[in-house]
Amino acid sequence: MAEQNRNQAPQQDLSQLLKVRHEKLANLQEAGKDPFVITKYDQTHHSTDVRALYEEHEAKLLAGRVAPNVEGMDEQQAKEVIQKDYEERRAIMDASPIQVSIAGRMLFKRVMGKASFCNIQDLKGKIQVYVARDAIGEDSYADFKKSDIGDIFGIKGYAFRTKTGEISIHAEEVVMLSKSLQILPEKFHGLTDTDVRYRQRYIDLIMNEQSKDVFVKRSLMMKEIRNFLAERNFMEVETPMLVANAGGAAARPFETHYNALNEDVKLRISLELYLKRLIVGGMERVYEIGRVFRNEGVDTRHNPEFTLMELYQAYTDYEGMMELTESMFRYLAEKVCGSTTITYQGTEIDLGKPFARMTMTECIKKYTGIDFDEVATDEEAKALAKERNVEYEERHKKGDIVNLFFEEFCEKELIQPTFIMDHPIEISPLTKKKPTDPSKVERFELFCNTWEMCNAYSELNDPIDQRERFAQQDANAEAGDDEAEHTDEDFLYALELGMPPTGGIGYGLDRLCMLLTDSPAIRDVLLFPTMKSLDK
Repeated sequence: MAEQNRNQAPQQDLSQLLKVRHEKLANLQEAGKDPFVITKYDQTHHSTDVRALYEEHEAKLLAGRVAPNVEGMDEQQAKEVIQKDYEERRAIMDASPIQVSIAGRMLFKRVMGKASFCNIQDLKGKIQVYVARDAIGEDSYADFKKSDIGDIFGIKGYAFRTKTGEISIHAEEVVMLSKSLQILPEKFHGLTDTDVRYRQRYIDLIMNEQSKDVFVKRSLMMKEIRNFLAERNFMEVETPMLVANAGGAAARPFETHYNALNEDVKLRISLELYLKRLIVGGMERVYEIGRVFRNEGVDTRHNPEFTLMELYQAYTDYEGMMELTESMFRYLAEKVCGSTTITYQGTEIDLGKPFARMTMTECIKKYTGIDFDEVATDEEAKALAKERNVEYEERHKKGDIVNLFFEEFCEKELIQPTFIMDHPIEISPLTKKKPTDPSKVERFELFCNTWEMCNAYSELNDPIDQRERFAQQDANAEAGDDEAEHTDEDFLYALELGMPPTGGIGYGLDRLCMLLTDSPAIRDVLLFPTMKSLDK
């Protein structure tokens, strides 16, 4: 693993390079300049702030000044005129300097005798720093020349524009704040080893600005979700992660043991059942953003622990959840991406238009020609599955077959945002039946870019019906369904007290972040994704 931490050092002994860094630290400590004793630094600006301030200041001070006209001049005359203009502009700006103090990691250094240039990277980007011996003093300059790529510095000075037009900082004080004792990957190509990027995200964040941008956008997305829901008077709550009954979704839970109570418990797979208890308690609009855990495989869209948001609103139904979802996706695209039209891996997706709506059976009919509304029995459904080479289990009923057909033939067709509605009752144990067709439920899933983006119901609030559904799930578990729900007596008791008509929905926020940041894999939007141990 140590080899993965370090860049290739052509023709040089890596251990010797690391030894030199340790020696440099020891020399600093012996000279009373130990960087690790510094406890804080007065950072007044970030790199992008410096550029913005300088450009604004420059526009005011140089208002009305035009670039010199060098037309008709020979090359030497043109150079002299341009140089004179630069010096005049620089004199005007230097007479009213913008003083700044930045801090960050040095990623580039070019030493040129009595003056040097370096690039300092901070949270918001990189900025060039001009370091001159006469400006910071001979001792400080000697220490700076001995510094290494990766060292962290505090820089005080003033902003200026170079002859090439780059806004930079003229250093007046350079302080090493931390000594890097490791060697970063080769700077020109960044960090390309995906295994190292995921296992050691800190290196990825240093070397790849696009990775940092993803997580800045993720943070913005989370902030704007909360802002959107606050405007609609939702209350954010927290519910247990360790539960006796991991219900609310079709998934296999992780299991553990609680020593203090001598009880086996599970990590939650959903947020649903506790949030519904709060609706029973009179909290009319609640949501939770939290980690859930599902003992399943890892692929480009799945991680065994992921961030789920569920929300529940009393006195509405799945139609209300559709309106909320469409409005929220449009709002987030504007806030995070700046437009309701986004591009994911080369495919343009329009979140600005009204989202399409189809029932699950309508969608299957569109892409297969089969109308399951005309299929009367489980046997007929299984015969169709055999005919179309759709694998199923003997315990499956017609509704299960319908869902298998949808997954096999329809999901891959749903690129633009589409609400798929009215699922079979067999696959929806917590959802209200449709009054017009009790074989179906008031449920929808939003599909976009072929992915399921959310799952929503008109919530089942009939405790008698819910008990019967749980009983069927218990039977499914007995028949070998590892992802079946189990009867939750406390939840049933809560329903017996009375739960108002309620709309509820769950969103996989990691997948939503993938869409909004054009990230190809879920690991690209998780700071520390699940990885197989290197010891295995």
